[in-house]
Amino acid sequence: MTEARIVIVGGGIGGLATALAAARRGHRALVLERAPEFAEIGAGIQIAPNGIHALEQLGLGDVVRGSAVHMRELRFMDGVTGEHVTSLPLTETYLARFGNPYVVVHRAELHSLLLDACLADERIELRSSATVAGYEQDGRTASVLLADGERITGDAVIGADGIHSAIRGQLVGDGAPRNSGITVYRAVIPMDQVPEEIRWSTSVTWWAGPHCHFVHYPIAGGKYLNLAASSDNHAVEATANVPVTKDEVRAEFAGLGEDAHRLLELGEGWRSWVLIDRDPVDTWTDDRVTLLGDAAHPMLHYAAQGACQALEDAVLLGELLDCSADEFPQRFEKYNAERRERTARVQLTARDSIRLWHPAGEDAERRNALLRGLSEDELHDQVEWMHGAREFGIMDKRTNGDRS
Repeated sequence: MTEARIVIVGGGIGGLATALAAARRGHRALVLERAPEFAEIGAGIQIAPNGIHALEQLGLGDVVRGSAVHMRELRFMDGVTGEHVTSLPLTETYLARFGNPYVVVHRAELHSLLLDACLADERIELRSSATVAGYEQDGRTASVLLADGERITGDAVIGADGIHSAIRGQLVGDGAPRNSGITVYRAVIPMDQVPEEIRWSTSVTWWAGPHCHFVHYPIAGGKYLNLAASSDNHAVEATANVPVTKDEVRAEFAGLGEDAHRLLELGEGWRSWVLIDRDPVDTWTDDRVTLLGDAAHPMLHYAAQGACQALEDAVLLGELLDCSADEFPQRFEKYNAERRERTARVQLTARDSIRLWHPAGEDAERRNALLRGLSEDELHDQVEWMHGAREFGIMDKRTNGDRS
């Protein structure tokens, strides 16, 4: 197999993971990032066992497990009454079934680990301040076109440039993302300010209320509590990172009960985002050009799978690129075919989960009764298709042979 040059657009979690996956197959990777430096914004991120399995295949499983906070339960609370409805245990039975823990980390921490691994690999080149406007190809090579007119050519182009991807805009052409009408409000609280009786420092906790809910979990080794509160407030404009006052947050979640408000009152420096995603598409590959992560299948964060699915993409794509550059178009088609059903299911599950979080009145009571009636094994059954994946495509080598 001859060494190929792969141009990756986007230096986030998905782009860096793809560079590592390609380099492990003997290829060179150039990662283009439009920002002045390679960095990640945001706060907490949840990584289920499928994401840890992907990180293991990139050589980062041990370091992520060692630095992350390991969760013991996914805890579901009625945000109005304060009732603990149920918990999905993440301990012995879960670990035995899924083979890895469920952890939380700061998004910047995971990105930093991936970045360090890329910097240590001589086959990977990182270039910042490179804004990509589109791509061209001639059957033998693929090129990206920068906003300043420069052309960068390789054997393939992978668009990992997020929900507003310039590569997707040309390849798929499906216009602006879908506005969900839901606004999420985020804050980070020092853990020592959280009352011990509602701290739950080894839990991802959801408080569900009428047309709203919020989730919190520890980050930064347990030093902070990451809080994200969602309101189905029919927002009409897709805004991002807008400062909001505590009074605005208080009013937005007035329907929640006392315990939920005790946590909300601790938040400072609140900022808001109107959530956006896209409909699933069947095709995100064009000959020597393909998409990955949020560029291919952007999803709401309610399934906590966005980063995990990007990592899965990177690992499977790297596995398929164990070939010469002449085979890249066929391998990209296979990657697209193997990933589209799973990622579409996650996208639609994330949307549909609003029906779990946001009922009111009798509908909420019926939901609570249904959840209370599920055993530990039944709760694990509900997430197995997401958390239990280890091969990341429709063809599982353990039962169907290899992908050659």
